[in-house]
Amino acid sequence: MKMTIYYFCLIISFVMPIWISPLFAQKGIIDIGNRQELFVDDYLIETMDGEAELFLHKPVPKEVVIDHDAPWEGNTCAYHTVFQDGNIYRMYYRASDYQDDEETHPPFVCYAVSIDGIHWKKPSLGLFEFEGSKENNIIWTGKGSHNFHPFLDTNPDCEPDKKYKAVGGVRKHDKGLHTFYSADGIHWKEMSDKPMLTDKYALDSDNIVFWDSIRKEYRCYFRNRRNRIRDIMTCTSKDFVTWSEPVYLEYPGAPIEHLYTNMIIPYKHAPHLFVGFPARFIKERGEIVEPLFMTSRDGVTFKRWEDSIIRPGLNKDRWLNRSNYIWYGLVETLSDLPGAPVELSLYTNERYYTTEGTKTRRYTYRMDGFVSVHVPFKGGEVITKPFIFQGGHLYINFSTSAAGWIKVEVQDESGNPIEGFMETDFREIYGDEIDRKISWQSGDDVSSLEGRPVRLRFILKDADIFSFQFR
Repeated sequence: MKMTIYYFCLIISFVMPIWISPLFAQKGIIDIGNRQELFVDDYLIETMDGEAELFLHKPVPKEVVIDHDAPWEGNTCAYHTVFQDGNIYRMYYRASDYQDDEETHPPFVCYAVSIDGIHWKKPSLGLFEFEGSKENNIIWTGKGSHNFHPFLDTNPDCEPDKKYKAVGGVRKHDKGLHTFYSADGIHWKEMSDKPMLTDKYALDSDNIVFWDSIRKEYRCYFRNRRNRIRDIMTCTSKDFVTWSEPVYLEYPGAPIEHLYTNMIIPYKHAPHLFVGFPARFIKERGEIVEPLFMTSRDGVTFKRWEDSIIRPGLNKDRWLNRSNYIWYGLVETLSDLPGAPVELSLYTNERYYTTEGTKTRRYTYRMDGFVSVHVPFKGGEVITKPFIFQGGHLYINFSTSAAGWIKVEVQDESGNPIEGFMETDFREIYGDEIDRKISWQSGDDVSSLEGRPVRLRFILKDADIFSFQFR
């Protein structure tokens, strides 16, 4: 009898989420599971009161990590791809050069490596000859070299000899977007003589492809024109061979403007979210560019912020034609502040189309630090929509001033404070942490609320909250 009850309870524990979750969804209750949720949009926000607002943060400039001064590089080096691979960081980029509007050598694909994402080396690989010598870091020439985009294929069914894949090609030169593969990320072969996308599309910026671990598919983003405006399209594939019909991205509420690159990537700590750093192209001002920030929960409809996240500023090398792009990749690196947690690094370009070679500069964000619920000293609060969660503890990523603070309250579906988790049960916290466990006077265990529709109420004063997670 006891065993029968045990197995009955076991079955119920598996079956209940299957039929309860749709019922909650019908009532507008969001199932966040144990996902990390970022305040990059208003998806989870019901109300914001007082001085509370969603605030777009800007990355912090750091050092120049690479000066593209080798003879086979030049002043139009571009389309860098950066990702962490085990205990190393890999960087791929186009090496090219123009002087007096003439190409001085054909474009090559080059490779750099780092052990920390900050200090980079251009290894001598001995693969391709340039001016009589193979002492260089060139890894590919020919088809697709204009915008060769490699990625580490994290599909669990990926064949070992195709652990690294790449796409490259433009309409004018390569008659479409082609696919490539490699077992080691250094030695590459063409996957097919047929392009994955035909020359009906422009394809002449960085074409992005990655494995989407949440939706179990490959996703591609590339540039095309919509009504004579540079814009972004996307398509998907289950096998990296057959691709869906591409569709344009949508940006509700955002102005129509030229978008050159897209730089869309699943966010590592919340892979159900896509973050992108598209470049706004301003042709009438000398073809200068500036990066924006956007985010999506389905890969097609994006919340795009209008303000630039990197102004050219006092750096004259960033006011030049195409000299303020963000390149592809968002990697974790150590902070230069003593005792500070790891941060996010991305890479940008400077000094394009000059008589000298381009430069690649690193910028950093705090973890999850793209957008926050920000409240100045006057105070304010935010209340979430009702949701259900999995986990026994609540963690938040937050920052306050020395005089500021944050309080956290858990409410029921109707907005009534839950006993033991009320504002009056919470001692205000202050500081700056990316993973603070939240506790009330009764303790930090919230497992009694698991699977029950709840809301979170954050009360802030001179503070920011970037993300939260139950686990």
